[in-house]
Amino acid sequence: MTEAPSSSAPAQPTSGVPGDMLQRILRARVYDVAIESPLDPAPGLSARLANTVLLKREDLQPVFSFKLRGAYNKMAGLSPAELERGVIAASAGNHAQGVALGAQRLGCRAVIVMPLTTPEVKVRAVANRGAEVVLHGDSYDDACAEANRIAAERGLTFIHPFDDPDVIAGQGTIAIEILRQCSEPPDVIYVAVGGGGLIAGIGAYVKAIWPQVEIVGVEPVDADAMARSLACGDRVRLEQVGLFADGVAVRLVGQHTFAIAREVVDRMVTVDTDAICAAIKDVFEDTRSILEPAGALAVAGMKADVAQRQLHGRTLVAVACGANMNFDRLRFVAERTEIGEDREAMLAVEIPEQAGSLRRFCTLLGNRNLTEFSYRLADPSRAHIFVGVQTTGTSDEADLIHDVRAAGFPCLDLSNNELAKLHLRHMVGGRMPASAGEAAGQGRELLYRFEFPERPGALMRFLTSLHPNWNISIFHYRNHGADVGRIVVGVQVPPADMGAWQGFLDGLGYQYEDESDNPAYRVFLGPSAAPLPALA
Repeated sequence: MTEAPSSSAPAQPTSGVPGDMLQRILRARVYDVAIESPLDPAPGLSARLANTVLLKREDLQPVFSFKLRGAYNKMAGLSPAELERGVIAASAGNHAQGVALGAQRLGCRAVIVMPLTTPEVKVRAVANRGAEVVLHGDSYDDACAEANRIAAERGLTFIHPFDDPDVIAGQGTIAIEILRQCSEPPDVIYVAVGGGGLIAGIGAYVKAIWPQVEIVGVEPVDADAMARSLACGDRVRLEQVGLFADGVAVRLVGQHTFAIAREVVDRMVTVDTDAICAAIKDVFEDTRSILEPAGALAVAGMKADVAQRQLHGRTLVAVACGANMNFDRLRFVAERTEIGEDREAMLAVEIPEQAGSLRRFCTLLGNRNLTEFSYRLADPSRAHIFVGVQTTGTSDEADLIHDVRAAGFPCLDLSNNELAKLHLRHMVGGRMPASAGEAAGQGRELLYRFEFPERPGALMRFLTSLHPNWNISIFHYRNHGADVGRIVVGVQVPPADMGAWQGFLDGLGYQYEDESDNPAYRVFLGPSAAPLPALA
């Protein structure tokens, strides 16, 4: 969790809220295409968090996202000549739909450049509004560069998704509605942050009217450009960004948005994928609506902030900013939700291979529901069990682990082990003989986990990049319904080829983790049946 710097931080040349921003927001033209979205109570979340939780339902907009506000406000201010030439935008989807709807309403041509990783539901939605769709690159930055090239080539007007005063002002109209819809000013407003347009617009208006209201920005832990930028006092470009919450997958926040954020953002919160998935479920249970990952980000951050600061009895507003969810992704969300809410424990347990030991272990689980149970004989004297158990929270999980260990069964908590959550739970099975690779001169088995943009040909590109002399001993890929593909690979690299292997890793351009010493791998898949750490 990152605190924004205080107002005493050194000022940047462009820092500060522009003097006309309040007027820009008050004069913004958005209601030709947007609705005044409701501010709905969330009774379930309110009861669980011991605060009054209100959801600003921007997911109910005509394009299921707040983005049409800023896009239309910008386009409505263009000259007739600019509208005649047409507009262009780069977007992962929601801004694209806003521009496409605005162009339809204003009768102008629109070209939208979208990353190849954009969910199909968003691509179709843009095309159905009459816009020309160009798919290019793996990220917003790639798409933006291509959009600027096309804009110069065709003479189109570029509509920036966040770093434009008129776009920021359009998003700021959300704040007008929030303050009007609350009988009293809320204590905290939580806002998802990608490039920063939404939080800049909301923060600029709120701080001008009710400066005591806290503005808290929320980012994924693997796309935290604004948190890092505010912490160091200057914009920070991320080398890579996580793609799960594609609507906020931005490597560099805007110049205008950062300048405003420095003045109006009180606090930044970062959350992981599991927390976002849990927030999607929370909103569904209160509203029966399904938010996209970026749309649920503010709710996830609110929950984390309440726990971190022990907030009680406050009025908290979370902006539910988008609902363009790819249906296939729900498989991944459902799988990760229980862990994100501390309602599922994933454990590795070692039991002696003797009569009655399995029954004795199962007795310890009591009446708890099981989500996984995989049994694997490690050697003639012991066996390993991979088990998923539903719990009622962190303390219940701790009690279960204590009871298992007290009964004499070594137990390893894998609930926060990415290798286990993404791959191992589907793989518990055979082993390669411990000496097989080294005896053949192929080297010991290495295990690596990779993430890459999920696009046609990406998996084949990975496979064809591997040197034919490297023996693949483990390979697991599973379509998780997300925008990022995940694979785990066991490979035997001869000692003389280790330099080439490192060159392969560096040149591939994908995120990777060396899992060769991961305890979950050593226990269930390693060349020899390693004892659980508790026995080591």
